[in-house]
Amino acid sequence: MAASELYSKYARVWLPDAAEVWKSAELIKDYTPGDQTLFLQLEDGTEVNYKIDPKTNNLPPLRNPNILVGENDLTALSYLHEPAVLHNIKVRFIDSKTIYTYCGIVLVAVNPYESLPIYEADIINAYSGQNMGDMDPHIFAVAEEAYKQMARDERNQSIIVSGESGAGKTVSAKYAMRYFATVSCSSGEANVEERVLASSPIMEALGNAKTTRNDNSSRFGKYIEIGFDKKLCIIGANMRTYLLEKSRVVFQAHGERNYHIFYQLCASSHLPEFKAFKLGCADDFHFTNQGHSPVIDRVDDAKEMHNTRRAFSLLGIVESVQMAIYQILAAILHLSNVEVKDQSTDRSSISPDNAHLLVFCELMGVPCEEMAHWLCHRKIKTTTETYVKSFSKMDAVNGRDALAKHIYARIFSWIVGKINNALKSAVKQRSFIGVLDIYGFETFDVNSFEQFCINYANEKLQQQFNLHVFKLEQEEYMKEQIPWTLIDFYDNQPCINLIEARLGVLDLLDEECKMPKGSDDTWAQKLYNTLLKQNAHFEKPRLSNRAFIIHHFADKVEYQCLGFLEKNKDTVNEEQINVLKNSKFDLLLKLFEEDEKAPSSTNKPTNTGRPGQRDNKKTVGLQFRQSLHLLMDTLNATTPHYVRCIKPNDHKESFTLDPVRAVQQLRACGILETIRISAAGFPSRWTYPEFFNRYRVLMKQKDILPDRKQTCKKLLEKLIEDQDKYQFGKNKIFFRAGQVAYLEKLRSDKLRMACVRIQKTIRCWLARRKYLRMRESAMTIQRYVRGHQARCYVNFLRRTRAAVVIQRNVRMWTTRRRYRQQRSAAIKIQCYLRAYVAKTQYYKLMYEQKAVIIQKWVKGWLARQRYRRALADIVLLQSYVRRMVAKKQLKKLKVEARSVEHFKSLNIGMENKIMQLQHKINEQHKENRELSEKLNVVGRTQSTERERLGKEIENLRRSEQEARVKVERLPSLLEQLSFLQKELKNTRRERDDLEVQAKVYMEETHQVVEELNMKNSLLNNEKDELNKLIMEQTQQLTETKTQNMENAKQLEKDLTEERSRYQSLLSEHLHLEERHRDLKEEMNVSISSSKPSHRRTDSNYSSNSSEFSQSLGSTDGEEGSIQTEEETQPTVDLPVLLKFQRRVKDLEQENQSLWQQLDNKEEAQQEKAKVEEEKTVGRAELDLETLKRQELESENKKLKQDLNVLRKSLTNENSALMPPAPGTMPYDILVDQLTSSNEELDMRKEEVLLLRSHIVRQEALKHKDSALGEGVKLDLSDVPSFQDVNRATPIHTLNEDGELWLAYEGLKETNRLLECQMQEQESFHSEKYKKLLQEVNQLKEEKEQQQKLLSQSLLLPEDARVEFILKHEITRLTNENLEHMEQQEKQDKTIRKLKKQLKVFMKKVEDYEGNHTALTNKDSMMNAPVRAVHITRKEKEYQGMLEYREGDESRLLKNLVIDLKSRGVAVSLIPGLPAYIIFMCLRYADSVNDDQRVSTLLNSTISSIKGVIKRRGNDFEVVSFWLANTCRLLNCLKQYSGDEVFITHNTVKQNEHCLTNFELSEYQQVFGDLSIQIYRQLIKCIEDVLQPLIVASMLEHEAIQGVLGSKPTGLRKRSSSFPEEEAVTVEVLLQRLSLFHTTMSQHAMDSDLIKQVVKQMFYIICASTLNHLLLRKDMCSWSKGLQIRYNVWQLEEWLTERDLADCGAKETLEPLVQAAQLLQIKKKTEADAQAICTMCTALTTAQILKVLTLYTPVIEFEERVTTSFIETMKDLLKDRVESPTLMMDAKKIFSVMLPFTSSAVALETVQIPASLNLSFLTRI
Repeated sequence: MAASELYSKYARVWLPDAAEVWKSAELIKDYTPGDQTLFLQLEDGTEVNYKIDPKTNNLPPLRNPNILVGENDLTALSYLHEPAVLHNIKVRFIDSKTIYTYCGIVLVAVNPYESLPIYEADIINAYSGQNMGDMDPHIFAVAEEAYKQMARDERNQSIIVSGESGAGKTVSAKYAMRYFATVSCSSGEANVEERVLASSPIMEALGNAKTTRNDNSSRFGKYIEIGFDKKLCIIGANMRTYLLEKSRVVFQAHGERNYHIFYQLCASSHLPEFKAFKLGCADDFHFTNQGHSPVIDRVDDAKEMHNTRRAFSLLGIVESVQMAIYQILAAILHLSNVEVKDQSTDRSSISPDNAHLLVFCELMGVPCEEMAHWLCHRKIKTTTETYVKSFSKMDAVNGRDALAKHIYARIFSWIVGKINNALKSAVKQRSFIGVLDIYGFETFDVNSFEQFCINYANEKLQQQFNLHVFKLEQEEYMKEQIPWTLIDFYDNQPCINLIEARLGVLDLLDEECKMPKGSDDTWAQKLYNTLLKQNAHFEKPRLSNRAFIIHHFADKVEYQCLGFLEKNKDTVNEEQINVLKNSKFDLLLKLFEEDEKAPSSTNKPTNTGRPGQRDNKKTVGLQFRQSLHLLMDTLNATTPHYVRCIKPNDHKESFTLDPVRAVQQLRACGILETIRISAAGFPSRWTYPEFFNRYRVLMKQKDILPDRKQTCKKLLEKLIEDQDKYQFGKNKIFFRAGQVAYLEKLRSDKLRMACVRIQKTIRCWLARRKYLRMRESAMTIQRYVRGHQARCYVNFLRRTRAAVVIQRNVRMWTTRRRYRQQRSAAIKIQCYLRAYVAKTQYYKLMYEQKAVIIQKWVKGWLARQRYRRALADIVLLQSYVRRMVAKKQLKKLKVEARSVEHFKSLNIGMENKIMQLQHKINEQHKENRELSEKLNVVGRTQSTERERLGKEIENLRRSEQEARVKVERLPSLLEQLSFLQKELKNTRRERDDLEVQAKVYMEETHQVVEELNMKNSLLNNEKDELNKLIMEQTQQLTETKTQNMENAKQLEKDLTEERSRYQSLLSEHLHLEERHRDLKEEMNVSISSSKPSHRRTDSNYSSNSSEFSQSLGSTDGEEGSIQTEEETQPTVDLPVLLKFQRRVKDLEQENQSLWQQLDNKEEAQQEKAKVEEEKTVGRAELDLETLKRQELESENKKLKQDLNVLRKSLTNENSALMPPAPGTMPYDILVDQLTSSNEELDMRKEEVLLLRSHIVRQEALKHKDSALGEGVKLDLSDVPSFQDVNRATPIHTLNEDGELWLAYEGLKETNRLLECQMQEQESFHSEKYKKLLQEVNQLKEEKEQQQKLLSQSLLLPEDARVEFILKHEITRLTNENLEHMEQQEKQDKTIRKLKKQLKVFMKKVEDYEGNHTALTNKDSMMNAPVRAVHITRKEKEYQGMLEYREGDESRLLKNLVIDLKSRGVAVSLIPGLPAYIIFMCLRYADSVNDDQRVSTLLNSTISSIKGVIKRRGNDFEVVSFWLANTCRLLNCLKQYSGDEVFITHNTVKQNEHCLTNFELSEYQQVFGDLSIQIYRQLIKCIEDVLQPLIVASMLEHEAIQGVLGSKPTGLRKRSSSFPEEEAVTVEVLLQRLSLFHTTMSQHAMDSDLIKQVVKQMFYIICASTLNHLLLRKDMCSWSKGLQIRYNVWQLEEWLTERDLADCGAKETLEPLVQAAQLLQIKKKTEADAQAICTMCTALTTAQILKVLTLYTPVIEFEERVTTSFIETMKDLLKDRVESPTLMMDAKKIFSVMLPFTSSAVALETVQIPASLNLSFLTRI
């Protein structure tokens, strides 16, 4: 491939830059061979001309495609060079916030200077058992790889952690050790893992210090060997240390600190145990105040001291030894303050009274005078004499510091030895993993002996690293059968020889140290003379004669010779050591025991002239060289794993990368050398299927062959002409550097061309479609416009014509309307006028006629009256006159008779009279004739008149009859009228009385009203106060309700947590119990018996053994095993188990009570709301009724007024008009009006009475529940009643309608209601007050007890305090639980008694009914005809019990439990048959009242089931079978216990089968616990089966082919758990789930329990898938999100098909669904961020940010998530309150609820099959 093809236009390259090291640029013109200049454009738009060297013709390095940027493995990059490595690390560190990156076999770790949530236990569990390439880079992946190779290859492993100070070496090593301690199991010794981890705080305190580069820098190297046994369990550890920086004890640069332990001591000096050390602030001591930085940010030295002491205790170092260590360290601090006084040039002295010297000598137990003397003097020995020479002040200070360094080094070494002794194990070590935490390559402005040793060690490690990398490359090529060509790599053996060979730097240094007058200058001259011309790696500085330069593999370093000899000799005054050896301090004597065993001559720089005398003490350089050789031998004997730590910047800023510093460290740690070695060969490697899937785009259909290998070969031969650029291996294709980028370029170009073609076609189609649509739209618009215009014109014509027609019709209509209005108005006027005239005339005629009639009748009556009176008077007068005249005539006649003359006169008178009469007769005859003529005329006229008068007479007769009737009615009306007049008088009299009474009553009522108003105001005030109180109470109620809701939720959550905790504690308890039993059995077994070793498999091995398999005890298959276990093991008397059982029961009861309280409060609130609604409705009705009442009262008043007016008119004596006569029209009208008014008045009275009573009831109801009704108590005793006012007058006669009486009765009724309510309220408040007082008293007592407890606990140390509080709480809870249990037992006893009585009565009733029915049947049978009946033999009736002999329990359980094959029973027999058989045997033991037999049977059953589960706990079918049977047996114990809770669904026969003699509630609890344990084992079996399938099916398998494109990978290929031909799909996972579900259904497991198992299975699937998604960058893409959603949909369909959609399994998948949606959703704008926050409610903030950070485009057309968007998401999610953990807890098991389901199987129908071999059982 020519350079012109690569360096074409738009190609991107890297240019050197002084500030950024490398800068990206883009070609703006194609490069052709021979050009001397490249035309480039930087990212900021600046154009640059890059000059090409004509001699070398080296072009700038090419930049990798964007799709390869941010790869997990640097070897996956197509172009392998320094800028590519730096850029990839920078992108991962800054943009992705990822600190780990692979570089082949090396893990590059960049210090983030920030705590990250990626080291939790769930992360460890996620990496456990995984292949190294499957997950994202992590220190745990390296640790897992080492652990796996140790198990697989049985070879020791080493993890080499290196880097400069501040790069994070110590933390990485610590996390690696934590991983081993977590994944490995303990082997017999308790807490061995904790003890291994406890060494870290101690070594950090004694060996770490703050430097300018790191706050916790390790100032020594250490190699920790963690030992493992055959079971791969940690059994111990051993630590080796290298080159402790002793100079830091006496000197620190500015901004640095001494070792942490000194500052921890000073921070804890206030503790009573440290008072004797007389310490103070760290600034008070010379050894701790030189750096002027005594405090580290975010570090509490006092807290760290507590952790250090705790670690010492954990390692078994007793408190007295710890205090001795702290005493020596405190003495060192006091030694630093010992002041040396200068007496002369070569003399100095120390005052014996020096306070710090006195404290030092007191703490060290040495004489003060001797120590003061030898600090300022030394002893010089010759052959003959011994001299004592004084020191100068400088030498004395140096001697003091040397003594301090020596003591500290001794105590450091002694502590390391103690730690090793504490971590040593007696068990034989099978293998080990070593963790090397050693300093990286260092170069400073001034480099001394320490830097020389450090760089020497790094030279050795780099050589070993280069050889290992070279070896791995060679093995890979040979494995793939690729021709091996020698790769030239940097060999640093010459540099190592320069340092350690004969006459090397160290050899010359040791030789110079042995010289009597050796100095740094003479040693430097020897170096120049010996090495300058012989070794190319050695140089002399131009301007210095006391320095030398060595060319290391990383860089050349200049070392200053000053101090080399002194540091190499490490001398100390022997007399000072002798003083210390004479101490009374035991620990100090132990520190110098080695000196007595091997006396040294460190302080013998004598002037003796013996040249042959040699020092016995080894120099520091020699010791370091020997330990380094030993370390290299150890590393070469192990399989190394490399971790290179990078310090990103010197300012300790989080996630900030300094490119210059990063490149320096990459060069120094060998990363670039690894890249160079990889790039020299074939760094890019593809498997044939991956290559085919990736580059199938470049093939044509005809080029694809059945053999994929041949297809790939043909494609490569066509694409790459130079065959040296690639090689074909057995399974992989190997590419040179840059070839993958070239192939990616071809693929991208092909896809781009295809996209262009697709875009062209689509754009043409869209344009044509748009044109046709526009054309069609234009034609349509024209058509519609023209039609619209035509319609508009037609509408215009129609409107014009319609307007004319409308105008015509409107005008006609208006005219006609006006005419009709006028005509109708005229007619109406005429009509009204004529009617008015007619009415007026009619009324006038009527009035006249009536007046005439009245006048006629009145005048006739008057005339007749006058006529009768006059007639009577005249008749009376005539009679009187005639009598008087007669008397006179009689007297006269008597006289005349006596005389003749009388007769004569009488005759004369008669004659005259006769003549007169004759004359009159004649005249009358004439008149008669005239009259007869007239009479004839008049006769005819009178005949007509007679007829007319006859008619009038008839009318008069009728009117007369009517008048007679009215006259008859008139007396009654007159009587009524008189009665009314009397009543009116009475009412007037009563009215006057009432007015008087009303005045008195009004005065009294005014007073009462005033009093009531005053009371009302007071009551209103009280009402307001009560309303306020009610409002406060309602607020409190709402608050308490919300608190109760929250408490209920919290209690429910606590209950689930307590249940899960109880279940886990139960399993742990049984684990310990069975572990104890196993240990006893192992003690009985001979030690020599060999057991097969447990090995870890390659792919899916997990070091964590089954939780339940360890928790269950081992049971033998023999019959006697059960009895022995019964004897050794207590049945149910487990105090811890009982405590937790009782605690769970209490929590359940509390939860139920809280739920009941909550329900009651909700019902009360609902009732209150209903009452308020009724109040509002009632008030509305009441208002309507009051309005209606007011209207009726107003009408009633009007009627009364009319009546009064009428009465007055009738009774008015002064009226001119007399009352109308009966029968007259006014009289009739008056009577009608009176009757109608009386009827209406009666109706109104009834309505008013009804309304008054209803209003009274409504008022009473209205005030019943109101605050006034509750708090107001009316007192009407002062109001006088009507009886008191006027007792003579009845109440109902006070007024006409009795209104006051009704009001008074209503008021009394409301008063009674109010009084009742007040009494109820007072009683309620009094009860509530008493309850509150009781609660307050209880709380006071508890508070006093808690205060006493707190005061007692504060006097104790923290551990004892916690134990004391826990003991107190446990005792309190146990006492409460025992009291509750006693109460419950009492209640149970009473319930049993009542049940027995009830059963007796029921039997009596049944007997009575049976006798009655028998009698009736007998009677009917007697009457029935007799017929022939066939008699059959009655079958035997069974009682549902199985009889067995005592001692047959073991035989029964061996056949029924131990030797039973679950598959045959589940298929052929009824479900739960073993449980029914055991329970029927239990019923027999209960019926014979044998408690020993009951306990033996149940305990043996439990032990047998445990034994089966332990032996066959990995068989899902067996575990499922026994879970179903154990639950069935538990349900049988409940169903037939006789408790009312469980017997509701029993038949009569089943109730007869209840247990009668024993109450087995405790065994119910034990069987419940056993069911829980089996359930957890079932989940463990499911997890073991599903775990290898989940990731492969849910993430790795591509169900939708072509959606997910593979990317180039590095040396660490992502390996699937299964080969290609056995790919695991979602269908395989669903088949496994279906098998689980079918098996559980066949075993008749309860449906609710199956739902819980399914929910747990789906949670495992979700947790495992999401955890791997969060730890695998290659899975975070858009296409993978689509794949996950498709797989989840299939799981949901599986649930729907089996009617399990409501089991909660879908909800457990919600985090995975949201993660898949997050991968697919748009991630650019702030609105997208808001949508993500709304959508991802089931994901934590850490998970959302992790997915966004890991999101990686698989194809070129996707875009990465920008850093600004991630920052926006952080701001939006910062207010979330949630767990900060990243991973889901895959080991979480939901707490199981065992449902109770009664069995419909009748025990008497259960038959025992012969296949079970239970013939010794007999059915009763």
